[in-house]
Amino acid sequence: MIQGMSHLLEVACALLGQAATGAAAAAPAEATQSPIGLTHYLVVSALVFGAGIMVIITRRNAIALLMGLELLLNSVGLNFVAFAKFVAPDRLDGQIVTLFLIVIAAAEASLALAITLNIFNSLNTIEVDEAHSLKG
Repeated sequence: MIQGMSHLLEVACALLGQAATGAAAAAPAEATQSPIGLTHYLVVSALVFGAGIMVIITRRNAIALLMGLELLLNSVGLNFVAFAKFVAPDRLDGQIVTLFLIVIAAAEASLALAITLNIFNSLNTIEVDEAHSLKG
């Protein structure tokens, strides 16, 4: 599901990029500025962040909490890349930070899934409220 959400974000960004490229190709040479600005990226990032917060607040399932956390990390990565594109387009700082963020998110997901599987093996549930005592 996490990969599905990130794939959805990639498709949305690709569509936004194609729309900007198509508009730039149709416009005269002096008006080649993209209609997609920093505000658009920040709005998408805020929506993804809000969705992640809502998932974390409303769900008690450990897998759903992990998906919400991944949404939060994806929105932060989108902010880094958007600010890097509009503030300093010749530098790669935002992309490098986002790459590290993706690596950290992958490590966090694998460790959290291992802990969740261990909880499921001992308690036969992945509900967070049920796992308050981890005594075997």
